[in-house]
Amino acid sequence: MPSNRKIYWAFFILLFLSALVRGFIAGFIELGNDEVYYLTYAEFPALSHFDHPPMVGLVIQLFTFNLTFSSEFFIRLASVVLGTISTGLMFLIGRQIKGPLTGLYAALLFTGSFYGFILSGTFILPDTPQVVFWLLTLFLALKALPDRELMPESRRLLLLAGVTAGLAMLSKYHSVFLITGVFIYILIYNRRWFRATETYGALLLYLLLCTPVVLWNIENNFISFTYHENRVGITASGLQLQYFLTEIAGEIFYNNPVNVVIIITAFVALIRGRQFIRADYRRIILWISVPLVLVFMSFSLFRSTLPHWTGPGYLGFILIAAAYLSEPAHPHSKMRLVPWPLVLSLALLMLVAVAAVGQIGYGWVPLSRWKVKDISHDMTGWKQLGEKFAVVAKQDTRRARMQKGSPIFTFRWFPAANLDYYAGRQTGLPVYALGTLERIHKYHWINRIHGNLRKGSDAYYIALSDDYEDPVALYGTLFDTIQPADTIYITRRQDTVRKAFVYRMKNLKKEMVFSP
Repeated sequence: MPSNRKIYWAFFILLFLSALVRGFIAGFIELGNDEVYYLTYAEFPALSHFDHPPMVGLVIQLFTFNLTFSSEFFIRLASVVLGTISTGLMFLIGRQIKGPLTGLYAALLFTGSFYGFILSGTFILPDTPQVVFWLLTLFLALKALPDRELMPESRRLLLLAGVTAGLAMLSKYHSVFLITGVFIYILIYNRRWFRATETYGALLLYLLLCTPVVLWNIENNFISFTYHENRVGITASGLQLQYFLTEIAGEIFYNNPVNVVIIITAFVALIRGRQFIRADYRRIILWISVPLVLVFMSFSLFRSTLPHWTGPGYLGFILIAAAYLSEPAHPHSKMRLVPWPLVLSLALLMLVAVAAVGQIGYGWVPLSRWKVKDISHDMTGWKQLGEKFAVVAKQDTRRARMQKGSPIFTFRWFPAANLDYYAGRQTGLPVYALGTLERIHKYHWINRIHGNLRKGSDAYYIALSDDYEDPVALYGTLFDTIQPADTIYITRRQDTVRKAFVYRMKNLKKEMVFSP
């Protein structure tokens, strides 16, 4: 068994190196579609938003010093810092359930997870704060709930768990599985907690923290809940096996195939009766984790789902896998500081991360030439587009081709948010997204903030070659003329990533009203 000194040294080295790598990625690549969209939560704060609660916007505001620093690195700095905290929490929980070696293995498995390392620890998404508060709640629950004597310290910890669960709910709606898991555990295994006032105090604190989201939804006809209900509801088309298989494949990839094999092996050992984790800890972890994963997997039988929705559930599975790995197979087995399955997990993560960063930044593999869709295009070329469009807009204003301050129009929340960050900031022009609420999301409210457009106004429209919508079909009835202005070529090395077709839309026929 490695000494505690070696274990803690390995853990701190992991924290430092993982933060360093994630910080480099955060500053090197451009923001993705979702990230620039969530930036609007910080730019236009509210009690809640169309598709998510407000926490991701709040942490962006905090770590950018209220957008004083607005580069990609600072916008993602919350993820780098909170991702490091999450790694530390995985260590603390692993140490709580079994010992320092289990903590180290849990931190290593979390680092090897693409969900833990990239999605919640590098990219700025609602998962970033959710994972921190999810793990904090799980940590507090594991320390408090098994106590059958209901000692004062356990009572205080449960109260605090009500706060962290509420903060998780302010990050992402499916954090509700934290509260349901805790309730089920108490109901089945330790009903004494129903006699403690702290149980109800924790629930009250949780509900109070959820109040801003509820108030915003009351004001906006519960649009968030209706939207998410439509995303996961059963459709008339019936069973869709391809969605289910896509969900399973996505979960395996996001959580690292090596990690998934270790998790499955640990669960098989549990089924066979191996006792490598205390029963009360195992029950708490499983009742919080399993329902979340099963619910979204069942949704995928009927609707297209996103694999990272189950990500928090896999955090519990990682803890069980870590406990399994830290249990000697034989009494005299020698335990390694970093066993080979964890080396393999980290190696796969780094291999994929390096390949992805290289593809995004330099286009190492010329997929476009081979007529293969290159998803790395979503995170490249936007800065180039903004810089080149700024030249076009400046020349148009100087030559009186367009009115000064003419806004940019688009048809959906992306590319609206991309244009907002990379073109709007360069030019100082507001971006309006025109379309149904389902397509424009938060821009329904951003349009109101930007204000009405008077009759006779001009506007730009930027159409992308890989996401083209005809401006005449969209806005032909709104303006007197719509004319091509320029074609911007977005290049990466020798390849053209996409073209951006800039149109001048002249003389708005009547006032465009967004807010009464």
